[in-house]
Amino acid sequence: MEQQKSNSSLKAIIVVLSILLVGSLAYMYKMSTDNEATEKQYISEKDGLIADLEAEKARYENVVAENSDIKAQIETAKANIDDLIAQLKKSKGDNASLQKYKNDYFRLKREMDNLIAENKRLTEENQSLTMERDSTIVVLDDTRKYNDTLVSQNEKLSKTVEKASKLSIVNLKAEAFKEKSSGKLVATDKARRVDKLKITFTIAANEVAQTGNRMFYVQIIDSKNNVLGEKQTETFGDYTLTYSFITNAIYENKSILVSEILSGDNFEKGLYHVNLFDKDQLVANATFTLK
Repeated sequence: MEQQKSNSSLKAIIVVLSILLVGSLAYMYKMSTDNEATEKQYISEKDGLIADLEAEKARYENVVAENSDIKAQIETAKANIDDLIAQLKKSKGDNASLQKYKNDYFRLKREMDNLIAENKRLTEENQSLTMERDSTIVVLDDTRKYNDTLVSQNEKLSKTVEKASKLSIVNLKAEAFKEKSSGKLVATDKARRVDKLKITFTIAANEVAQTGNRMFYVQIIDSKNNVLGEKQTETFGDYTLTYSFITNAIYENKSILVSEILSGDNFEKGLYHVNLFDKDQLVANATFTLK
């Protein structure tokens, strides 16, 4: 009887141990399978992220930036992508570290998208400025004879104007007025009535430009090639500029309208030229006619 009980207990223990063994083997197999699936998923996502980074870098290679600041930032972004790709290829981390790499990629992509958009805007502005420069050169050649210093300056300006200020000047206008005794200004195009010239222009918004006081030289030339106003000169290296007056504006990255009045009398009939300079760089020009 005791022998039978002993055999039964032994069988029960063997059965329990067998069940535990089978369970352990099943658990180990599942863990191995899960780890293998996780590893495959990690490798797949890692390879996909590397491919995305390589594609993003290739996109930057096709970006042509004339602006030196934008160009430097693009080169830095490409270097950051190379560094991120190198880190990814060496990494043997987990999904948490992979997510960090993804976040770095999305951040770099956002920054680069902003740079590309800014570069496109600057390129379009430079193209517009180049067209204005070419038109200015034709007008100067056909209608005015500057002295040797001014001619030399304009020849240099024609070569350097493509590197003009980052600030974009738009809507440069000149208007002629007669001031009544009440102080009211009445618009007129009759030379004998004019005693005020109003010069206005807009500095376009630019988030990357330096803020603070911005000084511009306004040059007004009448139909007899005379510079009106103060007729002061400013030297920039080897170049000398004769200007009518200086205007200042406090720039805070937002669009700003600048308006100035030049008083005078005995205005000549004919075509007038208004040139706006940022130091020695011509940034805008306009014309008006008095009868």
